[in-house]
Amino acid sequence: MATDKKEPKGTAKRDTLREIEVEMQKYWEENKIFEANAPKEGEPVPPKYMATFPFPYMNGRLHLGHSFSLSKVEFAIGYERLKGKRTLFPFGFHCTGMPIKACADKLKNEIELFGQNFEKYYEQQNENDEPAQAANKPKHSKIAAKSGSYKYQFQTMLSLGIPIEEIHKFADPVYWLYYFPPRAIDDLKNFGVKVDWRRSFITTDVNPYYDSFVRWQFNRLKNHEKPKIKFGERYTVYSIKDGQACMDHDRSTGEGVGVQEYTGIKLEILQDEITKPDSEKDTYDGVPVGDLLAKNIDKFGGRKLYMVAATLRPETMYGQTNCFVGVDIEYGVYQVNDKECYICTERAAKNMAYQGLFEKRGEIVKLLDLKGSDLVGVPLKAPLTPYEKVYTLPMEGVSPKKGTGVVTSVPSDAPADYITLCDLKKKHEYYKINLKWVENFEPIPIIKTPNFGDLAAKTACEKLKIRSQKDKQQLELAKEQVYKEGFYSGTLIVGKYAGKPVQEAKNIIKKEMVEQGLAITYCEPEGLVISRSGDECIVSLMDQWFLDYGEPTWKAQAEKCLSQMNTYGEETRNAFQKTLDWLNQWACSRSFGLGSRLPWDPQYLIESLSDSTIYMAYYTVAHFLQSNALDGSKGGLANIKPEELTEPVWDYIFIDDAPFPETTIPKEKLESIRHEFQYFYPLDLRCSGKDLVTNHLTFFIYNHVALFPEKYWPKGVRSNGHLLLNSEKMSKSTGNFITLIDAIKKFGADATRIALADAGDTMDDANFVEDNANAAILRLFTQKEWMEEVLKGIEEGKFRDGEYNFNDKVFENEMNKFILAADEAYNNMYYRDALKYSFFELQSSRDRYRDACADDKMHKDLLNRFIEVQALLLEPIATHFSEYIWRILLKKEGSITNAKFPEITKPVEEGILHASSYVRDLIRDIRVDEQNAQKKKKKGAQPVNSKNAKLFVALKYPEWQDESVAILKECWDEESKSFVKNEKEALAKKGLLKNKKVMPFVAALKKNVINNGSHAFDRRLDFEEMEVLEENKKFILRSLNLENITIVNNHEVTEENSTPEEVRKASMAVPGKPMFIRI
Repeated sequence: MATDKKEPKGTAKRDTLREIEVEMQKYWEENKIFEANAPKEGEPVPPKYMATFPFPYMNGRLHLGHSFSLSKVEFAIGYERLKGKRTLFPFGFHCTGMPIKACADKLKNEIELFGQNFEKYYEQQNENDEPAQAANKPKHSKIAAKSGSYKYQFQTMLSLGIPIEEIHKFADPVYWLYYFPPRAIDDLKNFGVKVDWRRSFITTDVNPYYDSFVRWQFNRLKNHEKPKIKFGERYTVYSIKDGQACMDHDRSTGEGVGVQEYTGIKLEILQDEITKPDSEKDTYDGVPVGDLLAKNIDKFGGRKLYMVAATLRPETMYGQTNCFVGVDIEYGVYQVNDKECYICTERAAKNMAYQGLFEKRGEIVKLLDLKGSDLVGVPLKAPLTPYEKVYTLPMEGVSPKKGTGVVTSVPSDAPADYITLCDLKKKHEYYKINLKWVENFEPIPIIKTPNFGDLAAKTACEKLKIRSQKDKQQLELAKEQVYKEGFYSGTLIVGKYAGKPVQEAKNIIKKEMVEQGLAITYCEPEGLVISRSGDECIVSLMDQWFLDYGEPTWKAQAEKCLSQMNTYGEETRNAFQKTLDWLNQWACSRSFGLGSRLPWDPQYLIESLSDSTIYMAYYTVAHFLQSNALDGSKGGLANIKPEELTEPVWDYIFIDDAPFPETTIPKEKLESIRHEFQYFYPLDLRCSGKDLVTNHLTFFIYNHVALFPEKYWPKGVRSNGHLLLNSEKMSKSTGNFITLIDAIKKFGADATRIALADAGDTMDDANFVEDNANAAILRLFTQKEWMEEVLKGIEEGKFRDGEYNFNDKVFENEMNKFILAADEAYNNMYYRDALKYSFFELQSSRDRYRDACADDKMHKDLLNRFIEVQALLLEPIATHFSEYIWRILLKKEGSITNAKFPEITKPVEEGILHASSYVRDLIRDIRVDEQNAQKKKKKGAQPVNSKNAKLFVALKYPEWQDESVAILKECWDEESKSFVKNEKEALAKKGLLKNKKVMPFVAALKKNVINNGSHAFDRRLDFEEMEVLEENKKFILRSLNLENITIVNNHEVTEENSTPEEVRKASMAVPGKPMFIRI
């Protein structure tokens, strides 16, 4: 332990604190401080508190973002321990899913390409003489670590600090499971977390105990009285390369992206017209319309050709006037079956091939490549429109990355379609189109709306003064307004469903069009999704096992659970509710990766978000089953073998009314395990980043309500924003990134914890500021040195004892006040506020006390009290520092983590606090007034150097003020919290308006009352002003550099006994605002 008094230099302060941290951690581990067990029979049963953090994925080291979210749990656990609860903070490690397997496969390929130690890569680099690549050489791996942009997986491994000669071992995905979790434990121990490590484990079937638990969970869900797992055909995001569904945690890009369903409108190409002789056909840009199609007509084998346009508004197809393509977009003609071909982008064709739309699943037969320009002018037959023939036209802004690349045009109800059609009519020569393709095609009224009439797009464009296709922002606004009004308030006025609301007609019309062969159902991802293997994903219609989230009865249970949970803010609650509103069937099986297998269909693995929903229950019993081996290779306290954990055994552990099973496990062992679960459950708190609300945390609710009775449903979830580093996004590619262990090495554990507490508490992104961490090092070290000095001084009798004086009482009250404020902040998980009261404000109070006692000694009892209170209040956040103060400096028995949260010595006396603020404000105001007065004097004027002064104190307010207050009281209405009468009339009657001071005073008081309530009318001081000034006379003299000060009641000042200036000053004094003058 570093306790010498030499002034540290450079990093010595940090290193001193770090030595303390290491010693405190050693003490905790040796004494098993954070191991928590349910009370045995006959023992007292203290209240419990169990909190968890979503177990991190083990494909790398923990970073500061992990530690920010888990710090919320850590601080909560520390606080609840001090409040007398038996706390449990377990920590596991997630290895299920694709990421590890995908990275291992990449390494396997790179080893085949470059050799075991990637020698050939460096040989190639030397041959190519590319110095920019030097950072990737093993000897420069520290440089490589600062950049996150790597072409090869082995370069990423180098950046993690893994020696080049060891990287080949990671080609085995199982090796990852034994490499990163132990290092994560070391990092977290260095961070000082209050974790019971006996309960730690890794997931996947490598761990037979956890594997058995997950299989039990899924059998319970499938065999539920209302089965929660079903099998059937459904649309899902899918990786062709991986050959399986690509769920959120299988993605490197696109987490949270779902499936977008469109209606694919089949616009039939009129082949008779495009195969006419060129002399009879229109031209586009000097080429006969449909020329490329006509020349390749034999390739299509007599099949009908359809341009497929993806739309979200099938009910508007009655208003089609044409279709649009992007002239530079690459399209293809794709064989559907022996009767039809579709024209669309290749991206769309890939989606279609896996949705049962092509003859053979996954087989794409492209018959012809063509560009949008080859399609302009092609005549079409469009379903439902009254126009017998429409044309294909060019449009700016058609995206090949959304829909099919073909856009059907409904200018009556789509602002972009309307303005483009207008553009084409006005500038047909510029766009190189034939006028007849557009001139006789007018918008068709199809939907009547309250605010936009029956030509909504035209009306919106006129209202927003949209002139061309280039007015993109205004067009987006018009689209939003028109689509919203059309859907929610529109009524169809054409077709067989005329008179029906759009909301009702939409799906009916789509269903009929699909049944009649006029349209298809087409799906694609809502946005870009890239799998961990680097594949751009599509949407596939496939048979799969899925969790039936969204099923009404199950959803109602989840909503009930949410309504009872503490979400520590409405933003999180609203995010949960929105997720419950849209979430439905979730694929829970896949074929590739690591994990546990579906017990009834072992060809499939359980998806990574689905095997991690109730593992908090496993934490409660894990140490009985496995111990000292994360993979379960060693048995736990109960010495139970994995094969003994049958479903009836799991039922007995977790289901209260389950019968005792037929088993070789002794009953007393199972009873102990069951008791452990029943004591620690339900889960009191789960902390996570806000991004997990839309998947993991909502699944967590769903699975708990399905598998456990209401008394075991989770009680609280707290979500937070992401963590910025020095106000910028953390990113390996920019180098603005730091791992947890690197932060500890740089700042120490407690300074890192303080900076994390100070980073923020809302769902907005928080900010870890390195300057704050450095400042925390200095503050902690300075505080440590001061405490050591004070405690030595107490032993040597250097401080005062006896009765408390005014400043003692102020300090005692301020400590009590900050104890209460910190207690409330900790209870509400506002850790920035808790840090403020426990550390910064408390120390500022100590500083003020020390300053006030410069002429007298500080009181030894209060100094002891301060040091103890400081240690206890800061313990949840700066645990090591507090433990050092408690055990080493204060020489207390046992760990501070088992102590009690400080209690106030007596109720806070606000009057004393107000009196203290009054004295400080008085000194500050006098200084400011004198500085301002000196600035106004002419240059060269001498400052007032008198060491004598008078302070004029008013014991009551001027009569005109009291009369004004009385009048304002009569004008105030307490029920409406407003002034309901005109005070000027009453003030005038009293003759008060003659005094120029009255109206400014009245205006200020009115504002104060409106802002703070009617108690602002009461201006009485809650302390004796003269007494307070007399008690603080020495402090005032020293603060203002005076030798003498006379405190005078202003009613005793007369023209006979005072100077004119003294009379003037005395007349300006009011209670709480004395007037000062040097004499």
